Amino acid sequence: MNSMTEATQFPSGNHGTEEWWRGAVIYQIYPRSFQDSTGDGIGDLRGIAQRLPYIAGLGVDAIWISPFFTSPMADFGYDVSDYCDVDPLFGTLADFDAVVDTAHALGIKVMIDLVLSHTSDQHPWFAQSRKAARNAYSDYYVWADAKPDGTPPNNWLSIFGGSAWHWDSRRCQYYMHNFLASQPDLNFHNPAVQDELLAVGKFWLERGVNGFRLDTINFYCADQQLRDNPALPVSERNDMTAPAVNPYNHQEHIYDKNRPETLDFLRKLRALMDGYDAAAVGEVGDSQRGLEIMGEYTAGDDLMQMCYAFELLSNHRPSASFVAEVFAKVEAVAADGWACWAYSNHDVQRQNSRWALSLEAERCLATMLMCLRGSACIYQGQELGLPEADVPFEALQDPYGIEFWPEFKGRDGCRTPMVWEESNKNGGFSTNSQTWLPVPSEHLSHAATKEARNPDSLHYHYREAIALRHRHPALMIGEMLEITASDDLLQFTRKDGGETIFCSFNLGDTPQAIPLPGGLWRPIGQALGGAEPAPNGTVTLAPWQACIALKTG
Repeated sequence: MNSMTEATQFPSGNHGTEEWWRGAVIYQIYPRSFQDSTGDGIGDLRGIAQRLPYIAGLGVDAIWISPFFTSPMADFGYDVSDYCDVDPLFGTLADFDAVVDTAHALGIKVMIDLVLSHTSDQHPWFAQSRKAARNAYSDYYVWADAKPDGTPPNNWLSIFGGSAWHWDSRRCQYYMHNFLASQPDLNFHNPAVQDELLAVGKFWLERGVNGFRLDTINFYCADQQLRDNPALPVSERNDMTAPAVNPYNHQEHIYDKNRPETLDFLRKLRALMDGYDAAAVGEVGDSQRGLEIMGEYTAGDDLMQMCYAFELLSNHRPSASFVAEVFAKVEAVAADGWACWAYSNHDVQRQNSRWALSLEAERCLATMLMCLRGSACIYQGQELGLPEADVPFEALQDPYGIEFWPEFKGRDGCRTPMVWEESNKNGGFSTNSQTWLPVPSEHLSHAATKEARNPDSLHYHYREAIALRHRHPALMIGEMLEITASDDLLQFTRKDGGETIFCSFNLGDTPQAIPLPGGLWRPIGQALGGAEPAPNGTVTLAPWQACIALKTG
């Protein structure tokens, strides 16, 4: 037997109500694809408000809404031209206020996606900055002179392909862009820029938001000396941050992101949020040091509350040994921090297709997500088991996919419209004859209104798993002890105060017989298809089955 055992232990979370985010379940909404209320084929804020009772029915604690700000939509809202207004595609500020009011009435917190590392090149700040090297906005972005031979100032690369530098003929300088050339990077070394962004945060907090998802949080600061990134050995490369065909993976990104100066800004942002009982989850995009940065950014009580970890978003299905290794690494580099785990989001292939999951595997992994220490994100449609859509090249909208097609097909396959009704051509998403991305016909059989009524559905399973998490403080905020992995069997214990819960997961296709730890145990996962202990204290787990048991003596 090939086995590995990890003994890990984490401090228990705070019980205070001000830490509503600790152990929370967050539902991610991609607004273009959630619900169209106007019939133009694009989702909007009023559509979100209409569907919030469905989300409340899942029992989640909060929603995270991807960008809806004014934008030319080159990167579908992640290129912001006005941080303090709603793009007309999505509605108005009054529509946003209605979303907040409706969510709060349903007991749901509202988090919005702030894209602070860069703006659109259509933002008024950039329009002024590119006019001249000496004006009030000239230092709002990262500008640099060309090398003597006219080439870019260093070797930094863009995640979307090519150099991270774009020549601007107005200033006769290069500006930095980690993503599209139309997404220039802000200069966080300028105190005025930090003040502007803190004012943006305050604007939305005053409108009642409960927190932020901070896009590309580790990209905020770049090295002021503009030093070249070193090459990354082939053996250390992976495709966790960028697709394997992207040369971005060939560098160790120590100068274009992950800079220690970022922490100074995060402390200012945390001080602002604390005045509103708000919380943030930062997206850390780094293939080599992601968990370490998560630990740095969430340590203590003056930085971010949570960071979004990429480990369970990888292309490789999480094995028992991998999960144990991840949590051993968390203990080593982020024991004082707090992770937010996810299997899917708007940037990666849907987990159903990425990991080739059966329905039984989907259920087991959903149960495991709700038992892991940390907070959890669910991406819209994940609870329906939607597979990745096959979007033909001629229908692609994502510039990332267009650039690297066909080896990487981009992100449109996970962004297609939500399906609500099985009988409707557009799945009840829109009355328009054409939607911004096509609704896959194979998604219709997973329609939300149908799945929500079916006690055998994955939707029902997610609802039960979330309810189980909420019933037990040990699963929400407790310690995570005695993590062991042997073959396909993952086991650990969650503990908070006098409550101890044993969790065991068979993440494979072969039955596994295990003894329960010493003491008396009562199974609490029956509604999730959990295994029942035998009279002799052993449990036999079928393929992709869990056993969740509460210690009673």
